[in-house]
Amino acid sequence: MDLTHSQSNLSFGFIGHKSTPPQKTKIADDSISFQIDSSFCDSSHPVPSIPLQLMERQTENHKDDNENEEGESADDEREVEEFRILGHSMCLKRKRDSDASSSSSSSKRGSIEQQSMESRRNAVRAWGNQSLRVADPDVFEIMEKEKMRQFKGIELIASENFVCQAVMEALGSHLTNKYSEGMPGARYYVGNQYIDEIEMLCWDRALAAFNLDPDNWGVNVQPYSCTSANFAVYTGLLLPGDRIMGLDTPSGGNTSHGYYTPNGRKVSGASIFFESLPYKVNPQTGYIDYDKLEERALDFRPKILICGGSSYPREWDYAKFRQIADKCGAVLMCDMAQISGLVAAKECASPFEYCDIVTSTTHKSLRGPRGGIIFYRKGSKPRKRGMLLNQGDGSDRYDFEEKINFAVFPALQGGPHNNHIAALTIALKQVATPEYKAYMQQVKKNAQALASALLRRNCRLVTGGTDNHLLLWDLRTLGLTGKNFEKVCEMCHITLNKIAIFDDNGTITPGGVRIGTPAMTSRGCLEVDFETMADFLLKAAQIASSVQREHGKLQKTFLKGLQNNIDIVELRTRVENFATQFGMPGFDI
Repeated sequence: MDLTHSQSNLSFGFIGHKSTPPQKTKIADDSISFQIDSSFCDSSHPVPSIPLQLMERQTENHKDDNENEEGESADDEREVEEFRILGHSMCLKRKRDSDASSSSSSSKRGSIEQQSMESRRNAVRAWGNQSLRVADPDVFEIMEKEKMRQFKGIELIASENFVCQAVMEALGSHLTNKYSEGMPGARYYVGNQYIDEIEMLCWDRALAAFNLDPDNWGVNVQPYSCTSANFAVYTGLLLPGDRIMGLDTPSGGNTSHGYYTPNGRKVSGASIFFESLPYKVNPQTGYIDYDKLEERALDFRPKILICGGSSYPREWDYAKFRQIADKCGAVLMCDMAQISGLVAAKECASPFEYCDIVTSTTHKSLRGPRGGIIFYRKGSKPRKRGMLLNQGDGSDRYDFEEKINFAVFPALQGGPHNNHIAALTIALKQVATPEYKAYMQQVKKNAQALASALLRRNCRLVTGGTDNHLLLWDLRTLGLTGKNFEKVCEMCHITLNKIAIFDDNGTITPGGVRIGTPAMTSRGCLEVDFETMADFLLKAAQIASSVQREHGKLQKTFLKGLQNNIDIVELRTRVENFATQFGMPGFDI
């Protein structure tokens, strides 16, 4: 048996029966030696019939006398591992370095490992603690440009606002690190004791902001948006295919209340999973036609009747909605996303007296972070509604809480955004202050001042004015589309949004724009400033009309006419000079 190996420093010993001395086969390379039991080499030797067992190991240190005889160092120690295979004892010997060289090698190896570990730790620290400017200059540069866009422009989108510095700090905080699926006290993960404290504080402040009794109202602050909040309500209370009824989108409603385009396309999840039938405004007045609403509701028999919308400038008659809901046996839900700040400040009618469920965004007029919120009744039902509002088992108590909370998680969402909930908690504290009430009063005054300024300039407003923070400008009398006017305004650093008017053919070519006052009020603008903004808007309309006459209404040719337009450059300069007079909440320029 001829074996050679020039690199290994291992020696193996195969030890057989005690009665038969082992026969040794010596290999030229003195770094390797095999000791083989001769019984394994003898074909006549019977192989023991022993079942395969787990190996048993024993380790011991000893000196090899044979190697001492061959002149190897007496200090050379070997580590022997003894184990058994098929009942035969076998040894694995590893040569060990001397104490000095072993200590030196171990020290050197430990030093290298320590340096490697520190290097890796430092690399992680460096990456984890870099500022945005250093970590990603590309994103930083884009964000800085967006900051300047906000500062230099006039923000008139009704659903946008500027949050305060404290809200920004919470949104960019370490709370984003924590995962916390479930409700306070019943989380899927541990380590949520402080997250629970924040969310429960948010509950308390949300109820206090709207003067709600915690015995009669509950709240869920986890939805990622109002659309998510609305869909959670549908999911919790309805079965797929059940009926809902909300304001038609071209009449000022929201697509999350169920909407089909004129060609029958289902736009939102609400219309995909549930059957919806809209009610509309009167095409002559722009106000909700409650008589036709009642007639439709009694025919359609929705499970949920929805009040509230995205672009309705007047008050809602919640008492009338309550009567209609009771007649058709529907749950009455209000989406107050646009007006929640006004409701909190008592600057418009409150839906809480009449509605069973109220949803909202947490930004817009509420001036908090971007997200959603759901309020729901709990406790005993009023006796007069007990027969009509039974939920499932016919109980005389509301059972919205468990159904809605389960729909939010685990049915539709994962872990809540804890940084958002903390930021909302901060915003809700501000909502309960006299300063916030004064702010919302100014928002309304500014909306009325802007409406009056446009009406004096012979502009047509839907319903002839506004009761809240927004107004709808019907541009069809000027021969303009909302899309073209919106584009001219954007190029002049004025942001507003196109909107469908109630008797439009659809939202493809909307005939107007929606204008809101909360954002610029947050920057400190008053009535006189909105008079100036009205002049800017009229100038933008004149530019749009001029370009349209020369290049036509088609988007492609219209946009071509806007390029290098001297009037746009001039108006943009005026807008920037005006806007930069006012500070930006949350950061300084």
